[in-house]
Amino acid sequence: MAFWLDLMFGNPIGLMSMMVIFSTIGIVSYITWMFIQKSAPPKS
Repeated sequence: MAFWLDLMFGNPIGLMSMMVIFSTIGIVSYITWMFIQKSAPPKS
C-alpha cells in the first residue's frame, strides 16, 4: 500500500499514470455497459 501511495503522491508522473489508468478503466466499463444495454432484448 505504501508503494501505491508513493507512486500516486510521490511524483507527478505517477499521479498522471494513475489518472490515465483509472480513466481508461472508466471509459472501457462505460462502453461495455452501453454495449450490454444495446444488445439487451427490448422490455416491451
